[in-house]
Amino acid sequence: MSTVAQKRVAKPATMAQALGRAMRDAMAEDPTVHVMGEDVGTLGGVFRITDGLAKEFGEDRCTDTPLAEAGILGAAVGMAMYGLRPVVEMQFDAFAYPAFEQLISHVAKMRNRTRGAMPLPITIRVPYGGGIGGVEHHSDSSEAYYVATPGLHVVTPATVEDAYGLLRESIASDDPVVFLEPKRLYWSKADWNPDSPAPVPGIGNALVRRAGTSATLITYGPSLPVCLEAAEAAREEGWDLEVVDLRSLVPFDEDTVVASVRRTGRAVVVHEANGFGGPGAELVARIQEKCFHHLEAPVLRVTGFDIPYPPPMLEKHHLPGVDRILDTVARLQWEN
Repeated sequence: MSTVAQKRVAKPATMAQALGRAMRDAMAEDPTVHVMGEDVGTLGGVFRITDGLAKEFGEDRCTDTPLAEAGILGAAVGMAMYGLRPVVEMQFDAFAYPAFEQLISHVAKMRNRTRGAMPLPITIRVPYGGGIGGVEHHSDSSEAYYVATPGLHVVTPATVEDAYGLLRESIASDDPVVFLEPKRLYWSKADWNPDSPAPVPGIGNALVRRAGTSATLITYGPSLPVCLEAAEAAREEGWDLEVVDLRSLVPFDEDTVVASVRRTGRAVVVHEANGFGGPGAELVARIQEKCFHHLEAPVLRVTGFDIPYPPPMLEKHHLPGVDRILDTVARLQWEN
């Protein structure tokens, strides 16, 4: 279909719809793809991402499981060892913690343990992050745990197009993928054609979402719209900010990030996870190693605070916002 025709039939779609369509299309094309998790079948998931899959493909392929995350992922390991491609939903970010032993000891290590003879093509969907007024255990940003576990791919979309394209690639991957879904963006919309989705760059590729010359904002997942809003607001201060969307934390697209920072000479890393020991710490270290002689100021971070997730009334103060980002960009100018 031509680009013109694609645009003609495109209509507003949400990220939630794109994720559901990605699983539906994967299941239709490959009978080894099975979806499983708490309430994913009859209910269609807490966020209705899997709505309709059990009706179309049957409960054998879209299966409601007991409330036992370790058991869910353990079962997925066995399924993958016998040739299936399970897609596991962990209902909320912090609910995934009971499955860590399975994840770290088996999912992440099996290919290496068997010298490549037994990959585990498991996709672990994790709704994560804040911004929905959720309480503790429902709004964690747990990506640092997954990034620190060798053997896993860690992916997080921030757009409708990426939600579909990256999930399809994750399901097709022979390596295990932790697919982090920013739940505050589930209802974000874009014009999108589900019958002929435009291809997107694959796992391991970052994208420059906004070109600029003054400084680079490096972000991913739920913080991308905030950074784009900050970049627009920065124009009033005379700053032209570039925005890089990582899309994939592991593998990490070092080339795109380094090229951007070398062009602008300044960088700020933005994410919802806590600052100390968060993903931004590794990003800052990489940037300063690769871009030291190009930097006009230290690489700074805007992150969640180093506390357990706060009550809903306080999350607007906890999460990175436009004002905090602009204040940090101003520090880049002062420290020149």
